[in-house]
Amino acid sequence: MYQLAVEHEELRTAVRAMVEKEIGPYAAEVDEHERFPAEAVEALNKSSFNAVHVGEAYGGQGADAISACIVIEEVARVDASAALIPAVNKLGTQPIILSASEDLKQQVLPDIAAGALASYGLSEREAGSDTASMRTRARLDGDRWILDGTKAWITNAGESTWYTVMAVTDPDAAKKSNGISAVAVHKDDPGFSIGSKERKTRHQGLPHPRDSLRELRHPRRPHHRRTRHRVEDRARDIGPHPPHHRRSGARHRAGRSRRGRCVR
Repeated sequence: MYQLAVEHEELRTAVRAMVEKEIGPYAAEVDEHERFPAEAVEALNKSSFNAVHVGEAYGGQGADAISACIVIEEVARVDASAALIPAVNKLGTQPIILSASEDLKQQVLPDIAAGALASYGLSEREAGSDTASMRTRARLDGDRWILDGTKAWITNAGESTWYTVMAVTDPDAAKKSNGISAVAVHKDDPGFSIGSKERKTRHQGLPHPRDSLRELRHPRRPHHRRTRHRVEDRARDIGPHPPHHRRSGARHRAGRSRRGRCVR
């Protein structure tokens, strides 16, 4: 019979104690008033449970996928909204971990390990999560990637610092899904704006705005070519060890960006 390793059980105990003390007491208020769980972000960052999957080379803990799941599960026991903070941190950075250039990894991953949030932009109103039907485009124009389109329902949009956005870079690809790339967008990129807030029946504490992305220019950066489907095929275990239990520490309009990054 399968059993979790002792280290995983110790991790569960540590996370449970933290969330029951520092996140649980605010859960009802967060849900009732539909406000962002800032206390959860602070507690997760202080305990280093915000993004345990980030490798040690980038300031993280290099935890395995089971450890990341345990953190998410234990936070969800007390607050479903807050659980999406570590969950979406992993979702938003996984394409970067798997396929980005070292330059881009050095830009993004230490920031996430230090407490910044990441988001993932895939869905569109016309396509839902049907990747092959997305309309967002990223085309190379001289030394700039021009991102043109609209994304919707990006979890934590407006709170996150980094956004991994899926866009079509090769509309003539024989298989549509093979012509899709991931573009890393920073919240301070000129032209970035967030649309209106969605009304939801659950996860009331987290924003999922409408129309989160539109027309953004990026300077060209080195990137690793890989389609979204191939990235997701490799989205398995990204580290061999559970974390150390340390307790320390929209719409876009066309504009010029200081940070342009394409991950394929």
